[in-house]
Amino acid sequence: MDNKKQPIIFFHVGLGKTASTYLQYKVFPFFKNIRFIHRKPEYLNATKIIAKSKFENYLISREFDQQLEDEVKKFSKFYPDTTAIIVLRKHDSWIASQYRRFVKNGHAIEFTKFFDLKNNKGLFSIEDLEYYKKFEIIEKYFTKKPIVLFYDDLRRNPLQFFDYIAKQVGATYDKADINLDKKHSSYNENQLKAVFRVSKIIDIQKKDLKCKILHNFRKLFINSIRYSTLFIAKFLPNSFFSNKDLIDKSELQKVEEFYKKDWQACINYAQENNPK
Repeated sequence: MDNKKQPIIFFHVGLGKTASTYLQYKVFPFFKNIRFIHRKPEYLNATKIIAKSKFENYLISREFDQQLEDEVKKFSKFYPDTTAIIVLRKHDSWIASQYRRFVKNGHAIEFTKFFDLKNNKGLFSIEDLEYYKKFEIIEKYFTKKPIVLFYDDLRRNPLQFFDYIAKQVGATYDKADINLDKKHSSYNENQLKAVFRVSKIIDIQKKDLKCKILHNFRKLFINSIRYSTLFIAKFLPNSFFSNKDLIDKSELQKVEEFYKKDWQACINYAQENNPK
């Protein structure tokens, strides 16, 4: 009979574009009294690491969006008593950030084709932004309710945000170790418009090629175009660019209105279920 004490596991599951990378590189590695399992290169071997380690508490971090159910289901087969941590961002802000990353990575399609609220034929579906359903997915596979946090709280008072997570996972940390600078810099509207324009002429999308040499060559080639475009555009006058917004503000207002009830339901869920 296996008398090994069951580990206490917390799984930060995302979402993407809610400062997940920042947390993974600039906050969680400084947590003490807990074994932090990083997204790279450890996440793929997380269950093996836990099985072989002697820590009592573990914190895993790997953000998911459309892959959430598959990953939670897979992990729950090993550790169903895991507590998930999920960070939410207002729907309009979140999908806008996803789209900006999409454009930055060389995809030249309009926002309404990326997220089609009218016909639901976009790359992100209407269901992908139904946050409350993500709680139901987590509850379906894990025995414990998720801890629901909000991106706006992180931006308002980051240290208070970190304090709360540390307390819940049973960790401590030295505030002096935390660098409050962003992990990745945001690109301005003109920079993204420039990449959008270039992407219509040159294919600078990320692609996996079977030949490693060709893959690395293509990666170097497209990165040199993409980042040189972003750099040059930073110094060009506004007159060089179209007055049209990259994302029409009215489209984001529609998104906000469409998901207003879902957002309030998420706030209510956090207030009712988060540990105090």
